[in-house]
Amino acid sequence: MTDFNRILKQIRSLVIFKELRKNDVIIDMIQTMISICEENTEMAVEWYCDMCGDLYKSGDDLTEYIMKIILEDENLFILKKGEGLETGTMLDNCLANELAFLEELATIPSSEFIGRINYDGFLPEYRISPRDFSQIYAQRVHEINKIGYGIYSKYNIFIIKDGVMTPVEHADPIRLSQLHNYENERSQVIANTKALIAGKPANNVLLYGDCGTGKSSTVKAIANEFACEGLRLIELKKKQLHEIPNIVETISKNPLKFIIFIDDLSFTEDDNDYAALKAILEGSVASTASNLVIYATSNRRHLVRETFTSRKGDEIHFKDTVQELLSLSDRFGLTVTFQKPDKKLFLDLVNKLADQYEISTNRDELEIKAEAFALSKGGRSPRVAKQFIEYVKGTEE
Repeated sequence: MTDFNRILKQIRSLVIFKELRKNDVIIDMIQTMISICEENTEMAVEWYCDMCGDLYKSGDDLTEYIMKIILEDENLFILKKGEGLETGTMLDNCLANELAFLEELATIPSSEFIGRINYDGFLPEYRISPRDFSQIYAQRVHEINKIGYGIYSKYNIFIIKDGVMTPVEHADPIRLSQLHNYENERSQVIANTKALIAGKPANNVLLYGDCGTGKSSTVKAIANEFACEGLRLIELKKKQLHEIPNIVETISKNPLKFIIFIDDLSFTEDDNDYAALKAILEGSVASTASNLVIYATSNRRHLVRETFTSRKGDEIHFKDTVQELLSLSDRFGLTVTFQKPDKKLFLDLVNKLADQYEISTNRDELEIKAEAFALSKGGRSPRVAKQFIEYVKGTEE
């Protein structure tokens, strides 16, 4: 029989994994043990059922669940390992003892709780499974450069919400295999990304071109394709560019590699938002890190929305100001141009997508309809080709 009083003391003495005490399942388990020790059957039943209910949200195996929250925990040990620092004998011993204890906690069977609660009614059960927590955690530490820790081990796409790094739980799952043509353009971005992942010098990239040519899809597909190799993507809106220094500070010591992705980037001549971006593109020591690059898409080659009125201006050195904005695009080490497809390329895209979507319509008929569809949409593009095929797929019997 497990000594619940001892277990409760050991939970309170956690150092490395102390944040686990805030987890709902662990809280329910603690309160269940306290109620059993106090012989409070009513509260024991309530807390135990709450524990099972919270566990069932993720599965029915307690061992797997506790192992999962351990691996996702962002603690002082894993942070040191992530920065490549020595942890020392004392911290290593602490880790070994806490993992052994948590393995014991995770393998307390539901039958023990049920047997010690003086209640004749139905009580839910859960499963446990044999797991070597020390070995599994050691393997995770060994693979930290690819898997990461904390939220970065669970998600690969992030946004900034109210100044906080926030994971995108249901990100676009697009992969490179779903993108057709533009192989030369994408290969340049892929090669640059592989250099980043390998720890080699990598360029900030500007993907320039017409709307709907696959610039954003290329970046998102690359992020998904190389997530298992330690790549993560942080998407910023233009109005959030001031967040870049905070992002750099947050991830600069992280063992993973990051793309800061800015979609549809452009500025007006009196726009001050470019300052933070300019700093990182110029390689300011305080504004950049070796584990991140900027990938931006734009429909404007020089990123500036300039008007004839703006050329007049009343600033003494206005010409210098405009020139500084116009030269911002030149600070990207690599510019990749995505042009609208001609008729031959467009129809090739249509046919490849038709194969992918298993379209049964006669191809000659499909091409005629595709051209008409593109005309109604204002021109040919990969986006229009996909919209057309999805329309056809939805109308086929």
